[in-house]
Amino acid sequence: MSLRFTPAATLCALSALTLGYSVSALAETTLSALFMTQAAYSEADIRAMTADFTKQHPDIKVNLEFVPYEALHDKIVAARGAGDKGYDVVLFDAIWPAEFNKYGLLQDVSARIPAEESNKIFDGAISTVTYKDKRWGMPWILDTKYLYYNKAMLAKAGITTPPATWADVEKQSEILKEKGIVKYPLVWSWSQSEALLCDYTTLVSAFKGDFYKDGKLNFTNSGAMKAINYMKETLDKGLTNPNSREYLEEDVRKSFSNGDAAFALNWTYMYNMANDPKQSKVAGDVGVIPAPGETAGGASGVNGSMGLGIAKASAHPDQAWEYISYMTSQPVQNKYAKLSLPIWKSSYEDPAVQKDQEQLIAAAKTSLNVMLSRPVTADYSRLSNILQQNIQAVLQGKTPAQDGMEAATKAADRLR
Repeated sequence: MSLRFTPAATLCALSALTLGYSVSALAETTLSALFMTQAAYSEADIRAMTADFTKQHPDIKVNLEFVPYEALHDKIVAARGAGDKGYDVVLFDAIWPAEFNKYGLLQDVSARIPAEESNKIFDGAISTVTYKDKRWGMPWILDTKYLYYNKAMLAKAGITTPPATWADVEKQSEILKEKGIVKYPLVWSWSQSEALLCDYTTLVSAFKGDFYKDGKLNFTNSGAMKAINYMKETLDKGLTNPNSREYLEEDVRKSFSNGDAAFALNWTYMYNMANDPKQSKVAGDVGVIPAPGETAGGASGVNGSMGLGIAKASAHPDQAWEYISYMTSQPVQNKYAKLSLPIWKSSYEDPAVQKDQEQLIAAAKTSLNVMLSRPVTADYSRLSNILQQNIQAVLQGKTPAQDGMEAATKAADRLR
């Protein structure tokens, strides 16, 4: 028996097909992702990565939002009230997992990361997304601060080798100032912000300090006091640009790139930007070494790494993880290694990654192994504000260093 389609049946079939295509079209998933517009990957880089991802995943659309680092934390916290209408993917700092875990802001992705993958990644990167032995995201930005120096300025002053210790940095800065080569040899990001604590932590690391005593937060130990005293001394001697107390990392980069400083402490991204003649007057004269230690041969660093996580309320965790997996993959990170170095150990032996940044790669191989973490606490945001205010009071000359750090210690104890 043969089947025959009446006009009505044919119309129904066509309608069903049309409906099928409509359902398919509506099946597209839209993700909302939050990033920052400060240091590391540029906004253009992130948009290009995302465009490549959506070409490979036409069923997933990604809406990108960019905010300054200073607004990132509060944006993530505020989005909690939006439920599944909030973000799917968020960029978070190494010092937030404890707090975010306490308030249930991120999904546990431990089961999504195979052990063999973790072993290919730097320990410092993995620690960025780890809290209570669980993974709360995938590391994406592996970063610490390096000491940049102007080769031409040092040569003009008769200085033949870059500084090996922080004492050397101070001595060489005095020579540069005395010879009139640069008014303020040193520039830092010491505004009342998280950037200040990253510079401070680097110096605490250099002077073998810590943030704890007998299990409690304490900022008056020998290394911590040497760090704050060093900062204040370079200001008092006129070696540090006083505007550093208002600068963020981009201000530091611009000052150094304009030829207004001989030394600068900054993240990875500055190396290639300061060497770009289109946006730097000192291109070709940029040197970089690990932030030094207290003694020759030593090094210091702060864990400034960041991870990509799935927001707890995301309705699309699988698609969000696909996106995160792509953004953090080795091929993508290698392709965009000029502003942020990869989290993958083997990438550092890749000639394409090393090209034109051999000096930076050499510094990274040392610095990434000595990174000191800022204090780990679920109340980090309030602790950070306490430290920022007290350190600023010292740098502004409003309070002696000992008094300022004792005040910070007492205030931190009240957070417990």
